Amino acid sequence: MKRIILIAMTVLFAAAAASAQDMAQATETYNNGAMALQMGDNAAALTAFQSALEQATACGEEGADIVSNCKEIIPKIVFAIGKDYAQAKDFINAIPQIRKAIEVAKEYGNEEVAKEAAELVPQLLMQKANGLLRTKDFAGAAEAYKEVIAGDAENGRAYLMLGQALEGTGAAADAEAAYLKAAEFGEKEDADQKLSKMYVKVAAANLKAKKYQDAVDAALKSNGYVENATAYKVAGTASSQLKKNAEAVSYLEKYLSLSPNAKDANQMCYTIAALSQQLGDKAKAKEYYQKIVTDPKLGETAKQQLQVL
Repeated sequence: MKRIILIAMTVLFAAAAASAQDMAQATETYNNGAMALQMGDNAAALTAFQSALEQATACGEEGADIVSNCKEIIPKIVFAIGKDYAQAKDFINAIPQIRKAIEVAKEYGNEEVAKEAAELVPQLLMQKANGLLRTKDFAGAAEAYKEVIAGDAENGRAYLMLGQALEGTGAAADAEAAYLKAAEFGEKEDADQKLSKMYVKVAAANLKAKKYQDAVDAALKSNGYVENATAYKVAGTASSQLKKNAEAVSYLEKYLSLSPNAKDANQMCYTIAALSQQLGDKAKAKEYYQKIVTDPKLGETAKQQLQVL
């Protein structure tokens, strides 16, 4: 009987010694992590605290304090590594790292880190997208803006920037849809300006390509968002090529009313006068010829036409 008791006591003492050794190891590893953290080596600190957590967990109740401390610290370190990447503008590594911080923080019950990290992700996605847009990587920027919108479906600014990126790829219809969403979510003034400028570019391109009706349609669409002189000029020029003289006169008059001091104002006056003359509107023809009688290039012709009229 004594032999059995002695064996049992030996086993207990051996187990206690092993447990003490495990706790000593966990404590040493934890302290190594604290030292690395103090020295600013986040990667080494993270590795140490993760090992300490595993070791302390194996120690049961004795390791509870170390386990608790590790679960508090580890999400912060994971987040700090992500912020270091972000500071260096390394968004390829920063964004996944910060998303990992959110995951770890939720697993370990650190709601403060989870909340702060979750708020940072869309900001980094916007920074990433803006950087791609600045370097004219329009397709990459569009995908990054879409990621922002996936997490915040009412982010008007992201829709506005998405419109610019899509416009850069030549996808005018998709860009318009994004701009309209931006207008819906608080960016109407900027969105309308972008749409107007986009369609006046489309109009000018169509005019250059001699797609005159398409040029007129795009110009009018531009003015549907924000009225602008260039759109009226394109519409007027294209309409004159289509022999729609009355419409051409109307558009060119609006062009001059918005841009009276334009470099080509006299040329436009001459065009309006000539078209009006063809339409039989002598009064308007005289009015516009009279405006350019002192022009060094067009004045003589204007005087001759006034005599005819």
